[in-house]
Amino acid sequence: MPHAQDTQAPAKRFSLRTVAAHAGLAVGVIAVVSVAAFLLFPDSLVNQFLKGRNISTFEKTYPDYSMQIAGLGYDISDNRLECDSLWLTPTDSGFSCMIATFSVSGIGWIELLRGRALTPDFLANSDIDAEDVLLAFPRLQYEILCGRLHVSVSDSEIVAEEIEFHPIAKDEQFFAASKFRKTRYRLEVPHARMTGSACLGLLRRTMYCSRSVRLEDPFLDILTNKDKPPQSGTIDPLMPHEVFSSIKATIQIDSLSIVNGSLRFGERMALGAKPAAITFDSMQVSVGGIANQCCDHDSTLILAQGRFMNAGTLNLRMSIPVATPEFSLRYSGSLARMHLNTLNPFITIADHVRIKSGYLEKAQFGVNVTAGHASGTVRAVYRDLTLAAINKETGSEKGVTNRIASFIANTFKIRGTNVPDKSGSIKIGEVKYIRRRDDPFFRFVWFALRSGVGDVVGF
Repeated sequence: MPHAQDTQAPAKRFSLRTVAAHAGLAVGVIAVVSVAAFLLFPDSLVNQFLKGRNISTFEKTYPDYSMQIAGLGYDISDNRLECDSLWLTPTDSGFSCMIATFSVSGIGWIELLRGRALTPDFLANSDIDAEDVLLAFPRLQYEILCGRLHVSVSDSEIVAEEIEFHPIAKDEQFFAASKFRKTRYRLEVPHARMTGSACLGLLRRTMYCSRSVRLEDPFLDILTNKDKPPQSGTIDPLMPHEVFSSIKATIQIDSLSIVNGSLRFGERMALGAKPAAITFDSMQVSVGGIANQCCDHDSTLILAQGRFMNAGTLNLRMSIPVATPEFSLRYSGSLARMHLNTLNPFITIADHVRIKSGYLEKAQFGVNVTAGHASGTVRAVYRDLTLAAINKETGSEKGVTNRIASFIANTFKIRGTNVPDKSGSIKIGEVKYIRRRDDPFFRFVWFALRSGVGDVVGF
């Protein structure tokens, strides 16, 4: 019997060793095959096993959003996750996002296998690239497009190209959607760069901070349809301090620079008619202290220089308090050497007056706004100003009524020349303007200054 036991024990031990050896071999083969499959067929494996897991992880992390991805791919040599198209929609349908192509590098395939790569916490060493991004806001009737977006989380840098912000519909449809007056905004930015950015805070939507922002060749077009009445009892257009205070996330930008910017402000007086317009071109702008919460400064400071109506050189300094419950600001500046008839694109339509002649030598202004009440002075030196009244419907200077009105204005009403006399005294215009309910920011600034100009000239 002992001999029988002795002969069976080695057999049993050999059986366990054999099973363990075969099991280890099987695991090794599976591991090698898995790695080989991942290396040889990463796109198929990512789509088959990982796409749903990553989408599920994202929707669990952000339960207010749903995500769809057309197809995923993984480039193991560049450690880059790529997708053909991506749709992101909140459950309340407040906006939608579509991205034609999207890629994330620097994730690590282990995190990818765990389905955790699409959350911001695992993007600390990543680069994110997207093309043809579309953000639509149906309730606001606006959309944002971006041709190319690059976010380097590790370098704290964001670069965007071909940015557009405009209504979803064309102008006529946009204005026709309301029985009341509206202001339409269009913004184009060919190139923008943010450095020193808190990229993870941006991805989490908790912090929008950057050391510097640079916008190249931006163009802002503002149009108000004054052919419709303002709506009473509605919320007034938000002023800068109200916009910042309404955002819960932290906003802080140390400096913003605009290179070769352009601005056009227009008012349409009749349906389909050409709007009255003023323009600012070749603008070089520096903005410091943009913030919505406690910071080292209490005001946003704007310094700008450019061409007014593509004629006179404009210098502007504006200070807007950051944390104030009321609409207040200060702005001052100068305008030099321009023919006054360059103002005709605005005043012929808005005021039914045409400037026949006149030359501005220089103008200086200073305006202080407290709780929507503007006060200040305008000092303008000009010569030989003559006006002609024009027909509201035809724009013609002809007709007895127009000629009489022009004669009275030039002879008795307007101040044709305003230069210092022998004692050095000159007519100083008084700025007096109270914000109207439907005044957006740029129109208020323009109309407040215009009130001082009108006091000098005698409008």
